[in-house]
Amino acid sequence: QVLLAESGGGLVQAGGSLRLSCAASGRTFSAYAMGWFRQAPGKEREFVATIHSSGEKQYYADSVKGRFTISRDNAKNMVYLQMNSLKPEDTAFYYCAQARLSAIYTSAVAGDYGYWGQGTQVTVSS
Repeated sequence: QVLLAESGGGLVQAGGSLRLSCAASGRTFSAYAMGWFRQAPGKEREFVATIHSSGEKQYYADSVKGRFTISRDNAKNMVYLQMNSLKPEDTAFYYCAQARLSAIYTSAVAGDYGYWGQGTQVTVSS
């Protein structure tokens, strides 16, 4: 059974920073791409960032490019999302997810992820 647990959310002022963490267990972590998604009230879940199983490739949504950084530590079964220059429009529930298949290189498509955490709230005040 795969378990993903996010932490690190909270309330921050615009322009501030937060670092989200996601602890994974249940499968060989280093074999699977990971992703971060977010969902704001009244909106659909949207892609934020994804990272290849090796950590060598990362891709970002245009809305966060240059401000957010995804990384992973395969020795610790952890994936992170460093969020800088936060904006009020970044306010959302943030979820980490693990790819369904090891063959998935990276993906911005929610359907390619088979396992999701419970999420952590990020609120950015103006």
